[in-house]
Amino acid sequence: MKVKTFLAATVLAMAPGLAMAMGGCGSMTPQSASACGDGQVWDADARACVTPLSS
Repeated sequence: MKVKTFLAATVLAMAPGLAMAMGGCGSMTPQSASACGDGQVWDADARACVTPLSS
């Protein structure tokens, strides 16, 4: 019984680190134009929201 408890505790202790390694919480950049703020557009090259230049 102690081995099962130890294994369960080990897995639970490692879970946040594994989630971060997989990019769960670390990628806070928007992935599309729908995530950009008002007046901004998605720049695929920069992989970020940018304010378009006026001509």
